[in-house]
Amino acid sequence: METTPAVDPARYREVIGSFATGVAIVTAHGDDGPAGLTTNAVTSLSLDPLLLLVAFDNGSRTLPVVAQARRFAVNVLRAGQEDMAKLFASKRLAQEKFEAVTHTVAHGVPVLDDALAWIACDLDTLTPAGDHTIGIGRVTHLSADDSPGALNDPLLFFRGGFGRLA
Repeated sequence: METTPAVDPARYREVIGSFATGVAIVTAHGDDGPAGLTTNAVTSLSLDPLLLLVAFDNGSRTLPVVAQARRFAVNVLRAGQEDMAKLFASKRLAQEKFEAVTHTVAHGVPVLDDALAWIACDLDTLTPAGDHTIGIGRVTHLSADDSPGALNDPLLFFRGGFGRLA
């Protein structure tokens, strides 16, 4: 029997980067205040019931806050918010991240004021998966900027860089 050669993780990352994604900031509010991280590992999972999937790096400081709070929000970023995406992807303290953005707390989760859309979820399950943990949330509330032009202006991530729809 022929075995498949091992795939180089760096090459895998390059190739999977060909799959363009949106960019989001996942937020939660814990005992020590708000926490958040930038991710592109978000997907709609089910319409009945309404479920959303987020993959959290196991080393994330936001993951334990989500686990404790049992609730999170996915804030979808719009083109032009690259600096915000970089800020929440950094290792800066959560307090510093949230001091640099305007936000409100809606339905128990931090919602970024200028997000293209946001979805609030109650945490259903956390499942370990390699170097990440899969979080599945039950959608409880949501909102989107439906103004003319807003729907055609999401922030995209492709091959290691940010972009926008043409």
